[in-house]
Amino acid sequence: MVGTSQPVLAQSSGDEARIRKLESEVRALQRKVFPGGDGRYFEPEITGTPNPAGVSNPSTTAVTDILIRLDALEAQIASLTAQTEQNSNAIVLLSDRVAAMENGGSAGSTGGAPVTGSGPTSVLPTATSATTTTPTPAPTPTPAVASPTAERIAAVQQIAKPQTDDAADDEYSYGYRLWNAGFYPEAQQQLTMFVEAHPNHWRTTFGRNLLGRAYLDDGKPNDAAPWFLKNYQANKQDARAPDSLLYLAETMIAMNDTNRACIALAEFADNYPAIASGRLSDQYQRNLGKVTCN
Repeated sequence: MVGTSQPVLAQSSGDEARIRKLESEVRALQRKVFPGGDGRYFEPEITGTPNPAGVSNPSTTAVTDILIRLDALEAQIASLTAQTEQNSNAIVLLSDRVAAMENGGSAGSTGGAPVTGSGPTSVLPTATSATTTTPTPAPTPTPAVASPTAERIAAVQQIAKPQTDDAADDEYSYGYRLWNAGFYPEAQQQLTMFVEAHPNHWRTTFGRNLLGRAYLDDGKPNDAAPWFLKNYQANKQDARAPDSLLYLAETMIAMNDTNRACIALAEFADNYPAIASGRLSDQYQRNLGKVTCN
């Protein structure tokens, strides 16, 4: 008996090694098909079924255990094979639909099987047989800036630039003289250079206010408004802050923005009541007469 049992044991040991190798390969295949899988996808290891209390199971031989484990492996391999085929089919269908979209046709025209099921159906834009091309509008030519005439250049040169100990004040005064003479573009250029070069000079509040007026008098209220607002907000106690607020209201009137004009006029009356009834009374009343405010 001893002599005949040794080959059986050797054969069982070899079968056990083959079974363990198969189980390892199946687990590797499971991880490949279900990356990051957990208990929702992996069947638990094959273990003996716990016995109810008081009930005993008949003992199994090594061959019976091997057969049970082989059956489990075959079932797992069949499940993985079916899942792989489903995944491959889904990839083919998706590839067909992408190709159909790129070619401007429907998914069915590429030979792929139609997608059916209870899931939502994606609605693709209907392709047209001819591509509609939106004509590119011709660029609007930029109006050429007219060069100043010789007479204008000569007239501007007649405006003398002051020469005092305060160079910054001289820059502002020169801008004022250009504005006062009606050379608004030249005054805009000169005053812009002044306020940018001297943001903290005592004349800067005059310069920003006058720069807004140079634009407003030149028929450019859109360019004037930012300067009036900036001068008012920079320091409401500056010498020309109330002037800029009142001119801002006047600019809004020129732009047909009654709502903002009324807001500016109301704020002017609230913040500067003495000036509204004194130095700027006429201008304030004149602007009030141009709009109807609630």
